[in-house]
Amino acid sequence: MRSNTGDLKDYFLSDSDSDHSDISMSDDSQSSEDVNVSDPDSESLNESHDDIEASTSNGVVGGSRVDNEEEDEVVKAILRSKELHRDHPPTISMEDPVVDVCFHPAKDLIALASMTGDVLLYKYNNKETELVSTLELHLKSCRDIKFSHDGKLLFSTARDKLIMLTDVETEKLLSVYQNSHEDSVYSMTILDENTFVTGDDSGVVKLWDLRQSGDTPVFSLKEVDDYISDMITNSDNKYLVCSCGDGTLTTINMPARKMHVQSEEYGADLTCLGLFKTESKLLTASIKGKMYVFNWGEFGLHSDEFPALTKKAINCMIPITENVVITGSEDGLIRASSLFPHRQLGIVGQHNFTVENIDVNHDGTLIASSSHNKDVHFWNVQYFETLNVHEPVKGGKQKRMKHNLPSSKVDNASDFFADL
Repeated sequence: MRSNTGDLKDYFLSDSDSDHSDISMSDDSQSSEDVNVSDPDSESLNESHDDIEASTSNGVVGGSRVDNEEEDEVVKAILRSKELHRDHPPTISMEDPVVDVCFHPAKDLIALASMTGDVLLYKYNNKETELVSTLELHLKSCRDIKFSHDGKLLFSTARDKLIMLTDVETEKLLSVYQNSHEDSVYSMTILDENTFVTGDDSGVVKLWDLRQSGDTPVFSLKEVDDYISDMITNSDNKYLVCSCGDGTLTTINMPARKMHVQSEEYGADLTCLGLFKTESKLLTASIKGKMYVFNWGEFGLHSDEFPALTKKAINCMIPITENVVITGSEDGLIRASSLFPHRQLGIVGQHNFTVENIDVNHDGTLIASSSHNKDVHFWNVQYFETLNVHEPVKGGKQKRMKHNLPSSKVDNASDFFADL
């Protein structure tokens, strides 16, 4: 059975998709707290200005009375400081809960999939985000969105069992695959400029070819009886590896159009996949917080296992370097880990609720993350280019688990005292 320990797709994607007023009300009640705790910079400069003015309305700053001119100078200095030190775009606050995030492969553009079935396109820079377009595509929750490798097409899937292809430049709908699966589509992966694959709630995997007319897949396979949580292939496109809700990796030989091998059962849903070490290593994670490493081509049994930090589900991952993975967890934390040697590097960022989706932008300097609310946060991760993964965090296990990296909104106490 599928876990309900923090998967937004499961949390929001029940048969009651069309009636989500209770969820929205719950999110609204948490929204202000989420912004304050997760990302102090996410509030606009106007909001910051208002807060500062409110705190100084009686002419008192830090317990000392000052005149209005000094007050204004303090406000201006703080606002200038915020502008100078912002190294990531401000938070995007949506009207509806966010189900998926996907960066454009070449432009400063991000697509956000909503629970209502819409896909919103935003331009971004370190000063602001701008809504470019709202694509009203699906009738039910939009589960997965992907840009084509050249960025010209946007693929989207949803609980309405539709697969849609939209021209990013003209925003015109180019293709619709009606009733593509008997069950709702759960995951999707783009293989090349002509082919892509989808996996559904009941374990069916289908290969599609854009050159083929109609909405009939090239082939369809069903080797498992639970949902396909994620799919990945390497540059050869020979093997398609699927992580499944039954706790296995199922690998399909694409040219032969048949199952290649199925791994041992790991006793918990496998949720996400990533490639490392120039595509020689495959990493997967489970709802119990463990991570397993496989040698590419040897998918029957893992070659290494990383113990869980908190026994909370790891819902998503993204390779940030050939050796470093960033993961989003049920406990609301975004963490970075070195694979070789295996070492917890620290906390990249925080959410108030379980982290469900993360993606990295085209130049590798930013990641975006979404949670069980209506906000999308950005984190500057450029420091991983020079981070020494061989230098361990000093202190015991608890200190290592709570160590905050430069992108985090929480400062380490040791960093503060080091500056004194």
